[in-house]
Amino acid sequence: MSYHSSHRLSHHTIRHNIAVTFPGLLAVIVASMLSLLLPSCHEIEEYDNDPKGNFEALWDIIDRHYCFLDEKGIDWQEIHDRYAPQVYDGMTRQQLFRVCSSMLDELRDGHTNLSTPFATSYYRKWWSDYPQNYNERLIQEHYFNFNYTSIGAIDYGLLTQGVAYMRYSTFASGIGDGNLNYILMLMQSAVGLIIDVRDNGGGDITNVETLVRRFISEKTLAGYISHKTGPGHSDFSEPYPYYFDPAPTGCLVWTKPVIVLTNRGTFSAANNFVSIMKLLPNVRIVGATTGGGSGMPFSSELPNGWGVRFSACPVTDALGQSTEFGVEPTEGCAVDMDPADILSGHDTILDFAIALLQSSPD
Repeated sequence: MSYHSSHRLSHHTIRHNIAVTFPGLLAVIVASMLSLLLPSCHEIEEYDNDPKGNFEALWDIIDRHYCFLDEKGIDWQEIHDRYAPQVYDGMTRQQLFRVCSSMLDELRDGHTNLSTPFATSYYRKWWSDYPQNYNERLIQEHYFNFNYTSIGAIDYGLLTQGVAYMRYSTFASGIGDGNLNYILMLMQSAVGLIIDVRDNGGGDITNVETLVRRFISEKTLAGYISHKTGPGHSDFSEPYPYYFDPAPTGCLVWTKPVIVLTNRGTFSAANNFVSIMKLLPNVRIVGATTGGGSGMPFSSELPNGWGVRFSACPVTDALGQSTEFGVEPTEGCAVDMDPADILSGHDTILDFAIALLQSSPD
């Protein structure tokens, strides 16, 4: 019997909550994942509400449900054996939180959080170890002289070079079809459109679909999603395709060239947006590899009431390729911002995109 199984206790049952935002697949995934929690499928573990019980509950939740252990080459048992000795009776909540947070950092996943009344853990190295590659004020001041238009999370306007620019700062903020019609109508004279999703940390996949559908003319394969079918690290269903439909009749569709700007801060739903756009005709990705974050979220609760959120359903692009580690720019379009350019009021990545559009044939 392994260390973790020998410490399974019987006072508090782990509680789980599904948090999936793909509307077309919600019922399928929820039904499949709920089957993992039913006693008829396998035992639901119970743990004491003490430091060791909470630690073991957290470790076991990840062991059974986290979806990238094998893909990332993580030896979760070794990690358990390394962190378990740091947990002892009488340690404070803050001490337990630090040990558990450090253990979760081993997953190298910005989607993984441990939430308590006094702190929430967050793995930052997916973006903190990379260049920023974005300066909001630089664009507002030197490219628009602050004369840009905002609606919700979108700033937009025409650059003097005859290029349309749209920044979507977070997919947590929705945009209506009427808003997009107005924006695209104003940009019709441009030679091409730049969509800036640098530092866009994600949000709701339905907002991704709302935007993507303005660049497709037919039902389009957006990617594949799988769900866990058992507690084993490799227990997954066959990948299930999901599609985006084109915009409704009467909505403007953009057919001119498109460039999407990215950096490491492009994460989660924004990462998904980039993975879909990259495979569309007439679209290029410019900047740095995105931050990744392709797993759909799953939430659970420890015996002491702390919440844990993590990736449970892997999502791939339309080619079946994982984007958990990020989406690379189009070949020949990897660009970092030059500090010298910044000092002179230039965004190296944006300038590269503008030049690319201006040199593109009609």
